[in-house]
Amino acid sequence: MIKRRLCLDALTETLNAQDRTERRFSSVSRAFVREDVDPPQRSGRKRSSSGLPPGAVNYITAQGAARLQAELAALCAAGDKSERITELKQILGSVKIVEPPEGPSKSVFFGATVTLRDLHDKTETHTIVGVDELDSGPDAVSWISPLGKALLASQLGNRITLEDGRTVKIVKIE
Repeated sequence: MIKRRLCLDALTETLNAQDRTERRFSSVSRAFVREDVDPPQRSGRKRSSSGLPPGAVNYITAQGAARLQAELAALCAAGDKSERITELKQILGSVKIVEPPEGPSKSVFFGATVTLRDLHDKTETHTIVGVDELDSGPDAVSWISPLGKALLASQLGNRITLEDGRTVKIVKIE
């Protein structure tokens, strides 16, 4: 009987110790849980047809929107049933047309054509456009690119450093 009582006491003590351990670790922060065991949940939202992340505004110039609308009209008139029609409808349904400011501006704006001059008097021109109008010309640069962001934060006469390390001055904004 004494042996049995000792075994019961030892078992009870073991169970109590396990219970205390479980209670102690049940309040561990999620920061200490391995991610490969508990992967994060995805929102299920997909990138737009423009490649922008979910929730990002798809800016476009009035000229860019007109060009896409003309392309859509031409495809529909030709009886085309390609995926491009669906893509164009999605793009046009998601864009926000940005009108240029009235009159001349000393600040770079969306849709502006900016002329830059480097220290060797070499000039280059860039037009800031939306992601869906990058094929509108050889000087088109997306407003979300590093160059586009640097230009949009600048004014006439400012100097900026390009990705290749050159320093250029903004000499003209149209």
